[in-house]
Amino acid sequence: MDSEIKEEIPVHEEFILCCGIETQVLKCGPWTDLINDQIANRPKLLIFIIPGNPGFSAFYVPFAKALYSSTKRRFPVWVISHAGHALAPKDKKILTTSDDPNAQEIKDIYGLRGQVEHKLAFLRTHVPKEMKLVVIGHSIGCYFSLQVLKRAPELPVIRSFLLFPTIERMSESPKGKLATPLLCWFRYAFYVPGYLLLKPWPEKIKSLVIRMLLRRMNLQSEFSFLNILEPFCLINAAYLGSQEMMEVVKRDNETIKEHLSKEMADMVADWLKDDLSKI
Repeated sequence: MDSEIKEEIPVHEEFILCCGIETQVLKCGPWTDLINDQIANRPKLLIFIIPGNPGFSAFYVPFAKALYSSTKRRFPVWVISHAGHALAPKDKKILTTSDDPNAQEIKDIYGLRGQVEHKLAFLRTHVPKEMKLVVIGHSIGCYFSLQVLKRAPELPVIRSFLLFPTIERMSESPKGKLATPLLCWFRYAFYVPGYLLLKPWPEKIKSLVIRMLLRRMNLQSEFSFLNILEPFCLINAAYLGSQEMMEVVKRDNETIKEHLSKEMADMVADWLKDDLSKI
């Protein structure tokens, strides 16, 4: 698989206006507009990745490419950013769609429930109704995946993969006990210093710092990571984190039980090899 991934795999970056918010979508494969593609050329299935927090899509590009290669390049793999976690570069065009009743502005869009509605609005607006879906959530993205199954039973989701699921008792975990006071009570103290320290930095300095961080993490990406040092994005990530600690408490056993036949954890590669060959 490694040799296949190293080959040229097209990944298209778009910034769209979803629920009135700039949203980054990375699309692996040659398909960039499933709605307007002719039905004969349209794939039968979309693999849709919902990230953890912070919702920086660029981190998931190697994973998306691996999935795309595993499906023998038959199906598109898309990664969506969380609302408010990605800002378009100044020279990047933001795409808009015609007015849609499912894509109106949402109250508290940067919060936990608003982020769920944000993903639903995207799927309803940018994915054909008859197209099968494989939804892959990572960390808190697993919570969003379960909410997609719960709130939108009309969507043709055939599988939902939960990778390192964060779906219960977040504030009780060892890291949660440390993060809860920081995110819920003290995060406001970092807002002004964050803006004063990070906002004046030239992009060249930010790019240099990010490259050094990525090198330490042994990560590479063909897309910009500047949003990691963007105060607006960091504040929204902290706000979402505060709601996660307060609201992700009890596991949604009813939704899990209802959709148990669709849900799988940490078995993506095996399922791709066995089940997708039948589609």
